[in-house]
Amino acid sequence: MELLTIPSPSTGVWYLGPVPIRGYALSILVGILVAIFVTRRRWVRWGNPPSQFENIAFISIIMGIVGARIYWVLIEWPRFFGPDGTWYHIFYIWQGGLGIWGGITGGFLTAWLMCRRYKVSFFRLADCAAPGFLLAQGIGRLGNWWNQELYGLPTDLPWGLEIDLAHRVAGFREFATFHPTFLYEMLWNFAGVAALLILEKRFRLGLGKIFALYITIYAIGRSLVEQFRIDPVAVIGGLRINSWVTLVGGLIGLGLFIWLVRKRPGPNEILEPAANPEPSQADIAADDESNNDDFTEEGTDPEATTDELTDLETKTN
Repeated sequence: MELLTIPSPSTGVWYLGPVPIRGYALSILVGILVAIFVTRRRWVRWGNPPSQFENIAFISIIMGIVGARIYWVLIEWPRFFGPDGTWYHIFYIWQGGLGIWGGITGGFLTAWLMCRRYKVSFFRLADCAAPGFLLAQGIGRLGNWWNQELYGLPTDLPWGLEIDLAHRVAGFREFATFHPTFLYEMLWNFAGVAALLILEKRFRLGLGKIFALYITIYAIGRSLVEQFRIDPVAVIGGLRINSWVTLVGGLIGLGLFIWLVRKRPGPNEILEPAANPEPSQADIAADDESNNDDFTEEGTDPEATTDELTDLETKTN
C-alpha cells in the first residue's frame, strides 16, 4: 500500500521582478489581518469606538512582532552570536524565527500601556482580542510549512510530512516523513478559538477571563506539540526551553483565570452604541443642516425675521 503523505511546497518564495514574495511572510500577514478584522468586529459590537482599537492595535502588532523576534534570538543565541554565528542575521526575519511567547508578551504589554493612556480597560480589550489572536497564530503556523521547519519526529503515519533532504535536521537525514507539528498546532488553535467563543457565551465569561483562558488553552496545546519537535534548542533539566516557557505561561494563565473568577465574576458590559459616539461625515453634514433649519422652522423666512427686527428697533427708538 502506498504511503499517503503531506507534501511540502517545492518553494517558499516567488519573485515579482526583483521583489521576493515569501510564503512565510504571507502567512504571518494574513494571520494579522484576520486578527484585526475579528477583533475590531467584536470591539465595535461591544459598543466601543473603532478609533480606540485601531490606534492601540497598530502599535501593539508592531511591538508583538519585535517581541517575537527578540524571543527567538534569545533562545537561538548561539546561531547568531556563537563561534559560527552571524550576528546581523538577527534581522533576516524572512528566514523564519518568531517566538510566539515573545509576541504575546510584546503585543499585550504594549496594549496594556496604551490602554492606560487611552483610559480603556485592558482586560476588556484582551478578551476582545483573544479569539482573533489565537486564530492568527493558527494561520501563521503555515509559515513553518512553507519554510519546511519546526517539524516533529519521523513517522510513517498517513499524514506524515515530506521534508526535502536539504531541510532535514542533522541526525534524521535518512527519514523522509515527519510529524507535521505545524498542522497539529494550527488545528489545536482553531479548536481553541471555537472553545473560547462557546465558553464566553455559555458561561458569560468576561473581565479578563477569556484572555486568561486563551493563554491556558494555547499553553496546553503547545506543550503537547513540543513533545514531537526535534529542532535543536537548549534543553534545561530534561525539558526544551520552549517547554519551560510554555509551562510558566500556562500556570500564569490558569492562575489568572482562577483569580478573576473569584474576584471579578461576570461578563464584559455591552455598551449602548450612543455611549461612545463617533459621528461620520454624513452625520456631521446632517447636523449642520439641522442647525440651519432651526432658524427657519415652521416656515419662517429669515429675511422677513430680519425686517421685523428692524421695524421693532425703529418703533423702539
